[in-house]
Amino acid sequence: MKNWFKENSSHLIVTAIFFVLVFFYFSPVWQGKALSQHDVMQAMGSQKELFDYKAQDGHAPQWTNSMFGGMPTYQIWYEHTTNVTTYLSRVIKTVFPSPADVVLIYLLGSYFLLCVLRIKPWLAAVGAIAITFSSYNFIYIEAGHVNKAYAIAYLAPIIGAVLLCYRGSKLWGPILLAVFLALEIRTNHVQMTYYLFIALLVFVGFELYYAIRDKKVPAFAKATGLQLGAMAIAVAVNATVLFPTYEYSKLTTRGKANIVKVEEGGKSGGLDKEYAYAWSQGVGENITFLIPNAYGGKTQGVLGADSHVVKFFVGLGAPQSQALQMAQSLPTYWGEKSFTSGPWYFGAGIIFLFVLGIFVVKDRLKWWILSAIGLTILLSFGRHFPFVSDLFFDYFPMYNKFRAVESILIIPSILIPLLAVMAVNELINRGSEIVQLDKKVLYSFGIVAAICLVVALMPNILAFKTSTHQEFISMLTQNFGDANLANQLSAELIKDRADLASADAWRSLGIVLVVFALTWFFVKKKLSANVLVIGVGLITLLDLWTVDKRYLNNDTFVSESMTKNPIQEREVDQLIRMDKDPHYRVLDLTTNPFSDAKASYFHKSLGGYHAAKLMRFQELLEHQFNGAINEDVLDMFNVRYVITRDQDNGAERIQRRSTATGNVWFVDKVTFVKDNAQEMQAISSFDPAKEAFVHEEFKGKLDANRLGRPNNAEIKLTSYHPDKMEYEYTAPNDVFAVFSEVYYDKGWKAYVDGEEVPIIRADYILRGLQLPGGNHKIEFVFDPQTMKVSNIVSLIGSIILVLGLVGVIVVSRKKKKVA
Repeated sequence: MKNWFKENSSHLIVTAIFFVLVFFYFSPVWQGKALSQHDVMQAMGSQKELFDYKAQDGHAPQWTNSMFGGMPTYQIWYEHTTNVTTYLSRVIKTVFPSPADVVLIYLLGSYFLLCVLRIKPWLAAVGAIAITFSSYNFIYIEAGHVNKAYAIAYLAPIIGAVLLCYRGSKLWGPILLAVFLALEIRTNHVQMTYYLFIALLVFVGFELYYAIRDKKVPAFAKATGLQLGAMAIAVAVNATVLFPTYEYSKLTTRGKANIVKVEEGGKSGGLDKEYAYAWSQGVGENITFLIPNAYGGKTQGVLGADSHVVKFFVGLGAPQSQALQMAQSLPTYWGEKSFTSGPWYFGAGIIFLFVLGIFVVKDRLKWWILSAIGLTILLSFGRHFPFVSDLFFDYFPMYNKFRAVESILIIPSILIPLLAVMAVNELINRGSEIVQLDKKVLYSFGIVAAICLVVALMPNILAFKTSTHQEFISMLTQNFGDANLANQLSAELIKDRADLASADAWRSLGIVLVVFALTWFFVKKKLSANVLVIGVGLITLLDLWTVDKRYLNNDTFVSESMTKNPIQEREVDQLIRMDKDPHYRVLDLTTNPFSDAKASYFHKSLGGYHAAKLMRFQELLEHQFNGAINEDVLDMFNVRYVITRDQDNGAERIQRRSTATGNVWFVDKVTFVKDNAQEMQAISSFDPAKEAFVHEEFKGKLDANRLGRPNNAEIKLTSYHPDKMEYEYTAPNDVFAVFSEVYYDKGWKAYVDGEEVPIIRADYILRGLQLPGGNHKIEFVFDPQTMKVSNIVSLIGSIILVLGLVGVIVVSRKKKKVA
């Protein structure tokens, strides 16, 4: 044991330093505070019903009616009890509470990658800090994209495990790849995993080329085969994450459209291109890699008391506090995204070392790093560089399933610091062998320093205006009622944007000068390698830490009591909840109801917040809620209450809708339609209580000739559970019942007196049943077969993973003893 501690003392010290960094950055956590995050608050709204039933039943339901009329809960929250990584994740979380645990994973995972590259511990620690403290890692945490943050944290160790495999590790490489990939997939953020896949695909291409060139194809094939085996295990472990998601995705906005839009050239699969490209990185915006505020930082809340805008408002007679409030509501960000929480900043010193790495790093890994960086940056441009983006969007498998293409910059955020650290490692290990090293250091410094100096001295070289600047001025004119004042205010805002860019350019130039000086004096043998590493590490930490604190700082933490109850019940919510029949729906129009889940916290909401709505529901929004709201559709969804806001005084009001059809009803007539477009058109104006429209694909399951008018018939909901709803009815003849529940054929089954009957899709999205006359009981049960099979596969995969890890440990210890 003593020998083990001695052999690993450096790693233990580095780990201890990481603990200290995380402890101090997240000091409010230890004071009982937590982050107030928009996305987390939305998640609490969407999860409320399932957690209420989990507390009641001991397990969570697999369906919820609290959003979009109904959807599977395994897209919102699922326990994954047969998945071993669920328990590994819990162990990790016990070290530090969220979000400190995410940053600890960032640090340890990045450190592992650099150690795989045989970089010495102290320099590897510097690289881990550079990768971890890249600005967007913290911006994602602040915004509440917690699953995305976890997914990003596992990318670096996965790369490390892949490198181990191709370096000949037949035991630890594959098993660690299986573990890290299983943890990555468990985060259930497929987009991040997919972007890593693109980067690794480029890497495998390079490895294949080298294998052919060096006549080592068998070794390449063996390493690749072991990785495919590891991937299969990771996929099996996460069967409950992947298979139900795949099944569900085909029926969502990520899948095939039911009504093909003519203006899209008949395209019917994947996201709308404009929607997918909404958050595209501006081509010029990459300057923020070096100068964080070159594009104004985050959208709002940046300007201080000494800004031009504040002085302008004060000059008009506004009090200082009011002037500051108005200034902070104005957008300092001037890029082409709708809004942003901050820039992609990798560190000024890191960018200098990265450029140096292009000149001095000899490792063949450099060519993969540069290629992957180049490709992912081009893809991040989205609509601004369609030549490459459209090729991937139209032809690369699954690429069109994801939005916010700027997110692919997570790959450069890992690889740019990686090459920077490799450059320092190259200087330390073979600096004397590098031809014209002095010139290469000077050239690298000159390139980076020149960019900083130009922006610092001549910030107006940047536009500081968006392409919609005139629209912005028009909005100001409308708000202030004075076009001249609007133009003056715009001019002052542009001055502030220029000042922000200039100030950060000077800041970056100073950092580059310090890192250059350390590098130069080391090259001239005036400094030791230890001083170089420590110096670069400290300046990098200080640089990135202070920028990260602009976005995720102590002020973003609130008392834990506020985060436990972030959604306050309003008077309108209390009044609605007084309704003795709780089985109705609510539409809250005081906000955008279909991108806000706060109403779901208290009610069965027709709205909600989720990145992947059912395609049929989205199509309803586009056709029946675009402009005016179709009251007939509200009726068929049993929307009994609509919450509105008085435009004059801002008061919230309740509209009780007497025409809502209830939970279930019999119709007088069933009309068949030939296609989805005709079905959508049919419900544009109809009486859902009297007529149901059914797609002709269900003709074989419905005998319309047997249906009679439901005279003296009665049907009612007798028992409600999200996974099981029971009804009783009386009818003198065969009838057709429509239920105000979303049709989803991947798990819902219907039974009449215990015998299964086919569920018919009615009115484009609801469930219908043909029912025999008499007195009967109906049960709707949600028990998807996919989840049953997936749990079995996940359990088998977990057992194989655990046994494999134990086996590798045992074999490694035996080999060590023999050695």
